[in-house]
Amino acid sequence: MMTVSLCVVAYNEEQFLPNLLKDLENQTYPHDLTEIVLIDGNSKDNTKQIMTDFAKNANSFYSVQVLNNPQRIQAAGWNIAIENAKSDIIIRIDAHTHIPAEFTAKNMALQEKGEYVTGGVRPCLIDNPTPWKKTLLEVENSMFGSSVSKGRKNTESCYVKSMFHAAYRREVFEKAGNFNTKLLRTEDNEMHYRIREAGYKLYCDPDIVSYQYARSNFKKMVKQKYGNGYWIGLTLGICPGCISLFHLVPFVFVLGIVFTSILALFSFWYLAVAMWTLYALFVLTGTVCTILNKQANRWTFLMPALFLIMHISYGVGTLVGLVKMPFYRKRLSKR
Repeated sequence: MMTVSLCVVAYNEEQFLPNLLKDLENQTYPHDLTEIVLIDGNSKDNTKQIMTDFAKNANSFYSVQVLNNPQRIQAAGWNIAIENAKSDIIIRIDAHTHIPAEFTAKNMALQEKGEYVTGGVRPCLIDNPTPWKKTLLEVENSMFGSSVSKGRKNTESCYVKSMFHAAYRREVFEKAGNFNTKLLRTEDNEMHYRIREAGYKLYCDPDIVSYQYARSNFKKMVKQKYGNGYWIGLTLGICPGCISLFHLVPFVFVLGIVFTSILALFSFWYLAVAMWTLYALFVLTGTVCTILNKQANRWTFLMPALFLIMHISYGVGTLVGLVKMPFYRKRLSKR
């Protein structure tokens, strides 16, 4: 049987880290074949202490490392994990995550069968559920609020372009290289693009599930969407092949708002009516699906407006990123 390193990079994660560490302890894959690698990005809370305490008490694993990430950014932290991990397989796990007990074992079973990069689907969940937080979760998990990426909602095993919380054979990084530390939000997309270019395939099995804690504050959720869109715009100037068409849908939507609004000023209002009618059908469908799935509450009627704000935020972020992209590329070329 192969050995595995479960790697976690964290910064100020004292709220979520304890539960994740319990998840690691509950993994059914043999602990004597499992290493834990914890990377702290100079946290200002008790994250580092939580890691240190875990390392002192987690005696069942063959190794537990607690390492520092002075750059703080995630890509740099993952590179530290890759360079220090001792196992055959390296699994990347975000700190805002819940993983079921069979998560590692299911990945390792696929690795034993000959796959080189494996993973599964990653829906979102929330802590301390309230009706408002549940509504935000429905928006995030909906294909209208998140994406149609197979890595989120795939129902059949297949090869995909990108995945969350994936397991990699060590040789994959040796051939494709480490994470690009110049990318703050799209490092996964760029890394997986290079992995595919190196000749490897990413196998997604929907039976493997990991959960990401969604932002339970709408302001933070909107800020996150803007940041995601912003880095999509910047990344287009560095690695166009890293970006899928669905990443650009909010940007096209924002352009559509501007374009049809200008035409409407000159009495060509038909396109504006058509676009907004089509959009209304999409977001209302997402809202009705929530109701049919018996997830509705008193805040559900706000979902169309929440969808709109998130889409515009993401699209505006992409627009700003594209505007700044030439200057960003010039700055990188000087390094």
